[in-house]
This record gives sequence, C-alpha cells and structure tokens, in this order.
Amino acid sequence: MMEKHAKIYVAGHRGMVGSAIVRELERQGYTNIITRTHKELDLTRQEPVEKFFAEEKPEYVFLAAAKVGGILGNATAKADFMYDNMILEMNVIHAAWKNGCKKLEFLGSSCIYPRLAPQPMPESCLLTSSLEQTNEAYALAKISGLKYCEYLNGQYGTDYISVMPTNLYGPNDNYHPAHSHVLPALIRRFHEAKLEGKNTVTCWGDGSPLREFLYVDDLANLCVFLMNHYSGDETVNAGTGKELTIKELTELVAKVVGYSGKIEWDTGKPNGTPRKLLDVSKAKKLGWTYKTELEDGIRLAYEDFLHNPMRAER
Repeated sequence: MMEKHAKIYVAGHRGMVGSAIVRELERQGYTNIITRTHKELDLTRQEPVEKFFAEEKPEYVFLAAAKVGGILGNATAKADFMYDNMILEMNVIHAAWKNGCKKLEFLGSSCIYPRLAPQPMPESCLLTSSLEQTNEAYALAKISGLKYCEYLNGQYGTDYISVMPTNLYGPNDNYHPAHSHVLPALIRRFHEAKLEGKNTVTCWGDGSPLREFLYVDDLANLCVFLMNHYSGDETVNAGTGKELTIKELTELVAKVVGYSGKIEWDTGKPNGTPRKLLDVSKAKKLGWTYKTELEDGIRLAYEDFLHNPMRAER
C-alpha cells in the first residue's frame, strides 16, 4: 500500500489520464505528488530523466505520458509514434529501476491486442496474432513498455505493473479535429455543426465497428486501486465490459450535444478494428468495477469541451 505521504511521480500529469490520476490521488488524501511539464522535463531525453530520478527519487511512479492520436495520426506518423513512445517509456522505467522506485505502473492501450483477437479480449491474448495495421507502431511501443516491466520483474525482482485501458474519454481530452480519438472528435464535430446550422455531418466508415468507452476518472480510480492491491507480470484490462456501434455512439453524442441534423457515412474511409471489447473479469475479481455510464460521461466530457478552450485547439 502507498503511504499517504509517499513521494509519487505522475508522468504526463497534463494529459487526460495523468490529470485524472492526480485528481484521484488528491481525492484519496495523498499529499506528496510530484509532476513536471514537458518544458521542465523532456521524457524522450535520457540524461535529464536520469538526473530527475536521481535527485527526486520517487517511491511510486504512474507512467501516463505518451504521444497519442487517432487513426489518421497513427497511420501517417508511424516512425514518430514509435520513437517517441519507445524512448520515453524506456527512459522513465529504466531510471525508476536504477533509483530504487518501490513500484511503477505503466499505462498502455487496448490497441496492443491482435486485430482479430477473441472477443471480449482477455489479457492472455497478447502477441497471439498480428496487430491492427493503422496503429501498429503505437501498439508495438506499448507492448515493449509492458514487456520491459515484466522483464525487470523477472530479472531484478521489481514490482512493476501495467494497465491496459479501453477507449478513454473525459476531462482534459484532446478535441483536435484530425489528431483526436473518435469520441472527442465527434463532440467537437457535432458542436461546430450545431453552431454553424449544418444540415448534415459526415462520419468516417460505415458506423458498424463495435467499441467500448471508459470515463477517465474511473480509470484513475482503478490505477490507484491496482497500485495498492495488485502485483504481477500480466497486465490488467481497464474497461466497462459494455459495447456499442460507432453509429450508436454517434447518435448518442449528437443527442447530448443537441445536434438535430442528419448523419451521413463516408464508406471510403477506414473503419479500424471491427470489434474491440475488453474482458474485464480480472479487474472485477480483484474487486473493482466502473461507475460512470456512457451518456453521463459524454455529458461531463461535453461540459469540459465547452469550458476548456485550450483543449479544443490542441
């Protein structure tokens, strides 16, 4: 268990996941949280990272920093996605180990699982067949981080764990029209269409893929829970265990935003993975389950979009 006064470093504290973890730690009464902005500490540079860990010696690390993006970003900047994420993870995990960090939690992504994995996807299906091509570079980087934690545990007896969240959304998300994920991109698109009085909104693909979404504050709650209650090499899936089609999601976002026009589909654009649902039975067995239902979460995310103008321009 993390002591309330233990020194805890949250890497990526300005991002959606990192900021949620900081909120959750503060809510639970942790008082010694340390953070650094990208300007203060570039995690892709080994020397400053090693200096930071040698000076600060955090006892616990939540590694939530990453370079992220939607289908377009992942497909067109594969080299950047792979390099930035690999180097960042290796620097932080290695420096944590060198400086005696008691426990580290690595945040991954459900895109690490095979494109045609059994559904719902258990943690054990990792590396059993080929990945989804559109975000293969990001997935390979995340798998490497997970495996490096596992190898350190095996070789040096560390207690480094990993969590693999499903699609996330919520406060401090990225709402950029080209570089964001599906749910925040839809929020922005419908909001702008409503303001501009557009009769139709065109969405990518045919709306058939099945997806699962987890509110980021629920993930943060699980992250702190696992840091206190879980040890093991195998990752832990973070999700709701519920799915809906992209078409249903699109209609739900339009409803929350208050857009009443027509929704059309550009079937020339890629759908991505046909179905992505996590098997969350492991987290449930450990004693954790999600709290925020999708429509409530989308309403909260839309509020964040409206009152967080900097995020809307990222």
